[in-house]
Amino acid sequence: MVEFATVSSLGIRGMITLRGDLTALAKVTDLTDVDFPAMGCIAIAGDRALGWMSPDEVLIMLPHAEVGAALSRIEQGLQGVHHLAADVSDARALFMLRGPGAREVLAKLTPVDLHPDHFGPGQLRRSRLGQVAAAFWMCEDDAFTIICFRSVAAYTLALLTQSVADGPVGHFN
Repeated sequence: MVEFATVSSLGIRGMITLRGDLTALAKVTDLTDVDFPAMGCIAIAGDRALGWMSPDEVLIMLPHAEVGAALSRIEQGLQGVHHLAADVSDARALFMLRGPGAREVLAKLTPVDLHPDHFGPGQLRRSRLGQVAAAFWMCEDDAFTIICFRSVAAYTLALLTQSVADGPVGHFN
């Protein structure tokens, strides 16, 4: 029998929030080896990603051990360009939601339209899960990565776990 969905913690990952004029920030794609994402999307290549978070913000994801060097490269590459680059690795928590019911588990918790016609692999949204701010993206069919503040990680994990335990409601059948 296939499980409805599973949720697990992804552990520590290097994350840099980069804010500024996105046309200037596009220079950082060499840190991730992925193309600059379109609005509302995330570009992923192995353990590296570049996510569009807002009209003036991207999230760079890379191995945790590389954050310091990446910040130095950002400062050098964007010298003279107004920007803010901050290591947010320790301030964020990541979860993986996987399984045939993953879309439905998440849809029970967020106001985002997750119908397959409106949300698919590579798309990213900032929204709420229950009472907390979060972002999530569909990394592949039937799998989502969820990011939230570490201070609410236990609540977010409990929320996702309960939604999995409550099972399907048949919304996407």
